[in-house]
Amino acid sequence: MDYKASGAPKGPKGQPRHQEHNAFGGKKVANKRPTKEELLAKMKANAEKAKK
Repeated sequence: MDYKASGAPKGPKGQPRHQEHNAFGGKKVANKRPTKEELLAKMKANAEKAKK
């Protein structure tokens, strides 16, 4: 008997079992992924803050 083939199939590896309620692209409209320009501005502001 092939015991390997018995039982429930394994799910895909490396994927979360559920979605977070506050993840990007979720149900809330406010949870939009930030644009590249917004990220660069945030990184520059943090770099200036670190220099001081």
